[in-house]
Amino acid sequence: MRVLLAIILLALSLGVAEAQKEDRAQQALKTSQAALGQPLPDVVLTDTKGNPVPVASFQGKPLLVTLVYTSCADVCPTMIESLYPAVEEAQSALGEESFSTVTIGFDVRADTPERMRLLARERGVDLPNWQFLSADQASLDAIARAVGFAIYSRPGGYDHLAQVSVVDKNGKLYQQVYGAVFEPPVIVEPLKDLVFGRYKPVANVQDIIDRIKLFCTVYDPNSGRYYFDYSLFAGIAIGLLCLGLILTVLVREWRRPPPGATGTA
Repeated sequence: MRVLLAIILLALSLGVAEAQKEDRAQQALKTSQAALGQPLPDVVLTDTKGNPVPVASFQGKPLLVTLVYTSCADVCPTMIESLYPAVEEAQSALGEESFSTVTIGFDVRADTPERMRLLARERGVDLPNWQFLSADQASLDAIARAVGFAIYSRPGGYDHLAQVSVVDKNGKLYQQVYGAVFEPPVIVEPLKDLVFGRYKPVANVQDIIDRIKLFCTVYDPNSGRYYFDYSLFAGIAIGLLCLGLILTVLVREWRRPPPGATGTA
């Protein structure tokens, strides 16, 4: 009887735990989405060499922000390893200097600059403009609020959303990308919007060039790579040629005298 009662109590406790976990996930998602449009705080983080890194120093170009903890054995390492090829492809398609990436350790007591350096090395992250950063508690709290990142302590670790926060050049949260595995388009497409200015009015020649790059930089799912599609220019050229031929014919017909209009009086 006691064994049966223990089994029932265990089942109930597991059911409650799962319900609580689901409630946390839903609340974390609401918190994450509610942060869209929020600016990053003016705080200072620390790189793997112990140097101060002001968050304001990333303004001027888009920024990818991920928060992880170094003692995580599953989701965080998987997320970094999956993000690597997506960031690499984004740099190839948009330019190495067109955006930055930061990975911030949120377990402030354990995620020291040395631990963050080891994490980057263990996961093979060697791309330019991707920094692994540590934070004190106040700075971490401010960053987490700005990007809508909810953290829940549990025995042996933390529960949190696997998310990449896409920040625009003015330091405001533009979009959230969720999941531990990322196909290149889910990372590259929002960066394309920001790098090439999808919603920016066309005011000069550079804006025209950026708009062309925006629409002509396309993803090939077969190769998993982005490339510049020249077919748009071919289509425009053919269209202009056809229009020119049509106009030429119309002008000739308009200038041609009507039948019987020629002759001598």
